Amino acid sequence: MEDRLQKILSAAGVCSRRRAETYIQQGRVTVNGRPGVLGERADPDRDQIALDGVPVGRRGDHQVLMLYKPRGVVTTLSDEKGRPTVADLVRDCGERVWPVGRLDMDSEGLLLLTGDGALTHGLLHPRHQVEKEYLVWVEGFHPGAVEALTRPMTLNGQRLRPARVRLVRPGPGSVLLSVVIHEGKNRQIRRMCAHCGLTVKRLKRIREGRLLLDRDLRPGQWRPLTQAEVKVLREESFLQE
Repeated sequence: MEDRLQKILSAAGVCSRRRAETYIQQGRVTVNGRPGVLGERADPDRDQIALDGVPVGRRGDHQVLMLYKPRGVVTTLSDEKGRPTVADLVRDCGERVWPVGRLDMDSEGLLLLTGDGALTHGLLHPRHQVEKEYLVWVEGFHPGAVEALTRPMTLNGQRLRPARVRLVRPGPGSVLLSVVIHEGKNRQIRRMCAHCGLTVKRLKRIREGRLLLDRDLRPGQWRPLTQAEVKVLREESFLQE
């Protein structure tokens, strides 16, 4: 059923109607890939409605999936180059879902997918500072590398929040680090490591907020989150039941 864009965003729990009007006027809301217009009507079951590029779904009982994304799979719903996507891995989940954030093609580990637009925006909004923890295998480790990674850093004009870094396992070759960040900029940890003279050999996300990657999941496998796990995510995204 068609409705005004601002009402659709409000009904999805993304923001208030007044705030939605501001987003539309700023050109941040798109309908089927083009900027929406204030007062425009759309059908959330038929049209692709997005805020800042993130799909907006209806409010309701949506699944939240935990996927162990393997290396070599792109975090997108479709790929013009024909590469395998995370959508291919969860196509039998019974609901249209999209990735919450991203993992680059060469990285692996915890990736959330859902059809809940409000939860997606809550988890991705910078002010909520949801932590993400990664295990990072690097070569070229040197004294002072950990300290260098934890200092404030600007890469390609982007100022990054300081990361938390600790040495998990030293070694004569590859060294294992734990890196915790709040942002999710494109290839952020790889760029941080390169800036400090380190080469990333493997990168695995193991935690988002208080949610840990299920140790029973193998690369390419997924499972729905429990109600308790979803509640934790909603608390961390400031979306209370």
